[in-house]
Amino acid sequence: MHPVLVEIGPITIRFYGLMYVIAFVVGFLLVRREVVRKRIDLSSEGLLDLFLWTIPMAIIGARLYYVVFQWSYYSAHPIDIVKIWEGGLAIHGGVIAGAITVYVFCRAKRLSFWHLSDALVPSLILGQAIGRIGNLMNGDAHGLETSLPWGIQFPADVPAGLKLVDGAWVRAGPTHPTMIYEMILNLAIFAVLWWWVRRRGFRDGFSTALYVILYSVGRSIVSFVRADSLWIGPVRAAHVVSAVLIAVFGALIIVRRLYGREPTRPSEPA
Repeated sequence: MHPVLVEIGPITIRFYGLMYVIAFVVGFLLVRREVVRKRIDLSSEGLLDLFLWTIPMAIIGARLYYVVFQWSYYSAHPIDIVKIWEGGLAIHGGVIAGAITVYVFCRAKRLSFWHLSDALVPSLILGQAIGRIGNLMNGDAHGLETSLPWGIQFPADVPAGLKLVDGAWVRAGPTHPTMIYEMILNLAIFAVLWWWVRRRGFRDGFSTALYVILYSVGRSIVSFVRADSLWIGPVRAAHVVSAVLIAVFGALIIVRRLYGREPTRPSEPA
């Protein structure tokens, strides 16, 4: 495990960035297929425009969310704010910024936000799973120390392989592989959204709401053993945000009866 994939002179290719590129390509191909299946009036060029706007905004949102919760450090080291290759992206911030961007795009293109977001969420959760491989190689999003047999011992030159003891950085013991826990969780959610929900004909918004709820529940569980959690006072930020999202989107499913079949939309090819 090492953050750098290859170095050629001044050129450095990191696993973190590579995983983002792979997630982008795979996500684009899957979304394009969903756009065709759901008969959304969006060309490949329009879809590419959506990606080129949404992904940078999501990365900025994820970084700003993280920086806000770590302001005591970044206020003293402002240049480090731009060093996203070292880790420090919060998924909740990325999803919020990305959702706002998609909403604005839909308004501009006169598209249904919920119809398009349902086409996007399977690729989004798969992209999150791919991104966790980058976290593994980068040594971030790691867990607390553990004696369980599947604990990961990071090399000493990886950030997760060090801990501060009496003012000195020393090698840490095995830690919970929380990035692997979450990768498995994300793949399971992808399977639900891709192989089950998309074939049931639920109303627009159901896939999006279910993605938010399932991910929030899983993330809350994994966060109990995360070593790098963001905090709101004595409570993990992931637990607070997840609780709010579960309540809001759970109510949305019930109030709008999203669990029913779409009554007006023509049948879609599988």
